[in-house]
Amino acid sequence: MARYTGAVEKLERRLGVSLALKGERRLAGKSALDRRPYAPGQHGQRRGKISDYGMHLREKQKARFMYGVSEKQFRRIFAEAARREGNTGELLVALLEQRLDNVVYRMGFATTRRFARQLVTHGHVLVNGKRVDIPSYRVAAGQKIEIAEKSKQNPQIVRAIELTNQTGIAPWVDVDKDKKFGIFTRVPERSEVVIPVEERYIVELYSK
Repeated sequence: MARYTGAVEKLERRLGVSLALKGERRLAGKSALDRRPYAPGQHGQRRGKISDYGMHLREKQKARFMYGVSEKQFRRIFAEAARREGNTGELLVALLEQRLDNVVYRMGFATTRRFARQLVTHGHVLVNGKRVDIPSYRVAAGQKIEIAEKSKQNPQIVRAIELTNQTGIAPWVDVDKDKKFGIFTRVPERSEVVIPVEERYIVELYSK
């Protein structure tokens, strides 16, 4: 399945949870999920009980859509997590958190991961002083992530940084808001990553 490009608010309503796909609208309480907290469609308010498989699939879809990865990418990331020693679910989340587009989002340079991915692909982001335009680039502890000089006054980036006064910045990054750069200090612990995903169901889904 290709990366989802449809109406993201309808997607959040279908999954029944905020996936941080709408940035400022979500912060203002104006998202579609806030106004209509039920699935879209004629029978959205009368959804029946979800099956075990449906529950497992829904958790995978939450993670996929939240981090903005395709089915093929997600399977590849999961396979790598499964090969490593340790808790597969926790390793999966850690690998997703190390994606460059996600790190740009966590540093507060974008209000959504989708916009962060645009910044990366359009060449607005530097890693250790070099332009990197691959959203899936894996950021290592100690690397410096910086907004390119020509883009530092981009109104959307400036606004995103302003909003971090409300949202805060992840504790595993160290950010200089004025100079618009940050250091990815470490890979976060699972307990620090607040996302509405039960990764153990994803592990069970792929283990069947």
